[in-house]
This record gives sequence, C-alpha cells and structure tokens, in this order.
Amino acid sequence: MTESERYTVISADCHAGADLLDYKPYLESRHHEDFDVWAATYVNPYEDLLADTADRNWNSERRLAELARDGIVAEVVFPNTIPPFFPSASLMAPAPTREEYALRWAGLRAHNRWLADFCAAARGRRAGVFQILLNDVDEAVKEIRWAVTAGLTGGLLLPGTPPGSGLPELHARVYDPIWAVCAELGVPVNHHAGSASPPLGEEPAARAVFMVETTWFSHRALWHLMFGGAFRRHPGLRLVLTEQGSGWIPGVLEMLDYYHGRLVAAATRADTAESKFGAGLADQMGKGPSEVWRENCFVGASFMRPHEAALRERIGLDKVMWGSDYPHDEGTYPYSREGLRAAYAGLPRAEVAAMVGGNAARVYGFDLERLDALAAEVGPTAAELAEPLKEPPADATSPVFAPGGSVRVW
Repeated sequence: MTESERYTVISADCHAGADLLDYKPYLESRHHEDFDVWAATYVNPYEDLLADTADRNWNSERRLAELARDGIVAEVVFPNTIPPFFPSASLMAPAPTREEYALRWAGLRAHNRWLADFCAAARGRRAGVFQILLNDVDEAVKEIRWAVTAGLTGGLLLPGTPPGSGLPELHARVYDPIWAVCAELGVPVNHHAGSASPPLGEEPAARAVFMVETTWFSHRALWHLMFGGAFRRHPGLRLVLTEQGSGWIPGVLEMLDYYHGRLVAAATRADTAESKFGAGLADQMGKGPSEVWRENCFVGASFMRPHEAALRERIGLDKVMWGSDYPHDEGTYPYSREGLRAAYAGLPRAEVAAMVGGNAARVYGFDLERLDALAAEVGPTAAELAEPLKEPPADATSPVFAPGGSVRVW
C-alpha cells in the first residue's frame, strides 16, 4: 500500500432503527390497534432520539453522506430506536410475561422487516443485525431463516439472560436449535454490550454499578457458550462480542484456560473436592477456551483505544473489527479519522487494513472489491492514518479521545 492509497473502512458497530410511528406498516394488522394505543401514550426516555439529529437512525441518504465524510464505506447495523411495545431499548428489555412476549416479539419482527428495507436501500453497504427473543426457540429459528432469505447479512443479535429474566442460562442445551441453524446458514451470533445486565434502578450508585458491571455481564456469553459445548456441537458457529472493549480478552482467555485445565484434571481424581465440578466438562467442551476463541470468535472493537491495539496479536489480528458506534455520542463520528489515527498510527498497514475493514468483510460477507472502489473516493489514506494524533479534537465525545492514556504520547 502506497501512502496515497486509501483504506476500506467498515464500521462493525453502528446503530439504526425506524421512527416510532414508521414501525406500524411493518406490524401484522392484528397488532395495529394495540400499537395505536401504545404509541399514543409512549414517552421516549432517550434524549438522543428526541433531538434534531435523531433521523440519523432512519434517514438513509443523510447516513450515507455522513459516514462517507467520516471515511466509512459500509456498516454493520445494530438496533437503536424503540421497537413497538418496548418500554426502552430492546437491548435491555427481556419480555417478563407471556403477554408481553407476544407483543414484543411482534415489535421485534416489525423492526427486522423495516431493517431489511433499510439495508436494501444501500445494498452491499449495510449488514443488518436482526433481533430475536429467547422465550420461544422454535419461533426464533423461524425468524433466523426468514432473516437470511430477506438479505440481513449482519447476523443475529443474541439477547442476554440477566438475573431475574426467568430464562434458562445461555449454556443450556435448550438453545441448541438456534446455534444449529446459525452454523448451518453461516449466520454470525452477535452479543452487544448492554444486552445482559439486570435492572439496577436510577440512583447514582446504581448507574455507577451499571457502568462497572455491564461489560462483564456481556462477556458471560463467551464462557457460557464455551463451557456449554455449543462450539463442539456446532463447529461452524461464530460468536462476535461487540462494544465490550477488547483489552480484557487475553486475560479472560488465560483465566478460562486455567479453570478448564484445572477442572478437567480434577475430574480424573474422584477423591478430590473439585472432581464434581469438572465431571463431563472435557467431553462437553471438546477443545479448550483459547482454541475455541481462535476458531470461532471475533470482537467488534468499537472506538478501539491504543492500549487495546497493542494487544492485537494476543487477541488475534484476524479477530479485531473496528467500529465507530455511529450515531451514538460515545462514537467517533465526526472524528473517525482521528480516532483511527489515535489507535493505529505507526502500525503495519496490512494489519490496519485487516482491523478497519478486511476482517469485517470476511465475517459479514461484504464485497471488498466493490467497497474498495467506494473507498478510493472517501477512505482515509495510508499516510493520513500513519500520522500520530498529538491532540484530540476539542469537541470530541468518544472515549478513544479521553485524557489519561487514550491518545499516544509521541
């Protein structure tokens, strides 16, 4: 790559959704009356969805233009706005009763159908991540098959099973039909931060505890699926952990390897207190955690920081997929070029190319040749991203620019 050549940047973490009333045409008609009643009294709790910039979630032309100005030619599209019958963002609202499940399931299916149209409006540049609920596995499998036929290439958004949800834990065999169909059809299973935390309240302490714990609750999906044997039974299954940071991965893999080795060994010694904890684990899991990570797992490394980029080889160069988190305030827009410089300046160009686009193209099925042509017009140049960022933009809001270590000192 010469200095004038441009990187093909794919954001592996963006968010979108319809305006509230625009979901109605995507609902089955039997739900229209209930929707009218719900929408008439619903109060949106999110300031960013009430601001004059809220249409970034659904205004296709505005979105394409803003992402292009930011150097991004394609995106993986997670949900953002409130789907019908949900009290808040669907990432954080598991259905508590059968009645609520029925309505919320209808609302998520409406979102998925809206998303299929939204992605079709920029075909080849959006990989839509569709939603399911875990209350009815058979219905979830049907929706996965529908989503593939509808062209939603971003894969499945895996809900969490937070304490109090009443759902079986993710390691349970009851979810095997979901893993099986995803492996069969090549559907990535995405687990996004914020989707597995229990409700904690609105007190200052509760909000602080949420910030401390939310990524940990999201990480749980990794060891649940590993120890539950999902990857042994379904070798083609791929798990993507998005907007949960990436610097934690080497240490957690070491910890998981330690427990795996310790418990498998203990199972062979019936006279030890730990033998029961490792009983059957080797047969259920097959390979150890680090090997499963290498073969089946990826990270959506939203607004990646320099200290995380330094761990890229331990994480896996073929695992890291940078994301801008557009249109969120914590995302890098409109300073994604600066964010990329902060994280990747000075790194080998082939490695940067993989992390900013090549890996995401492989996981989500983007046509790189087509996107390269777009990137030749709008992508950041090799010379631009090689230039260290000495000062962050004054009005930048992304954590990648936070003082105290995110920007390299040169």
